[in-house]
Amino acid sequence: MDSVKVLMVDDEARMRKLVKDFLAIKGYRVIEAEDGEQAVDIFFKEKDIGLVILDVMMPKMDGWEVCRTLRRYSQVPIIMLTARSEERDELLGFELGVDEYISKPFSPKILVARIEAILRRGNAGTGEILEAAGIRVDKDAHEASVDGQPVDLSNKEFELLIYFMENQGMALSREKILNNVWNYDYFGDARTIDTHVKKLRSKLGEKGEFIKTIWGMGYKFEVNA
Repeated sequence: MDSVKVLMVDDEARMRKLVKDFLAIKGYRVIEAEDGEQAVDIFFKEKDIGLVILDVMMPKMDGWEVCRTLRRYSQVPIIMLTARSEERDELLGFELGVDEYISKPFSPKILVARIEAILRRGNAGTGEILEAAGIRVDKDAHEASVDGQPVDLSNKEFELLIYFMENQGMALSREKILNNVWNYDYFGDARTIDTHVKKLRSKLGEKGEFIKTIWGMGYKFEVNA
C-alpha cells in the first residue's frame, strides 16, 4: 500500500503517540494535532491528508465540530474515537458523515484493520457505472446523480447506495448490510442503518422510494415497473 498521510487528533499526548508509533510501523505517515482548531488548520494546510482519526472530547473545538467543518469541503475518510459508547453519540457521528466509530480503549490492530478496509474500498477502481431509473453512480469518480443532477453523499451513503443498486430486487437484512457496508468487525447497533437510509432517501428525492422497507428485516432496492 502506498504511504498514506493520516491526521491523528487527540488532546492526550499518550494516545497520539500510541497510534502514531503503531501506524508508523505499518508504513503510514502520521501528523498530530492536539485540539480541534489545530486539526482544521493542519488539514487545510496539508491538503493531501488521506484519513483523519478524530477524538470526540477535545478543547477549543470538539470532534463533532471538526467533522462538520471538514465535511463542508471534503469527503476524506474519518474514524471517530470516543471514551463514550452511548448510542446517540454513535448515531450523531454517522449522521455527520463519520466512516467508522471506535470506542476507547481499542486494539491498535483493530484500528489498522479499519483503516485498511476504508482505504481499500476508496481505492478500488473498477471503472464501473451503475444506473437505475435515473440514478447514476460512477464508482471511480465517487459521484452520484439523479436525473442528471449531482447528489452530495457521504462516503457511507455512497457505499450504501452502491450496495443497494448492486443487489437490486434482493431483500437485505440489516445484519447483512452492516457486514457488507460497515465491515464484519463493526459492533454498533443495526439502527445505524436506519439513520443512513433515511438520509439517503431524502437526498435521492422522489427516487428515494425505490429503497423499500421490509418490516422486521431490513430493506430492498426495487425500481417500480
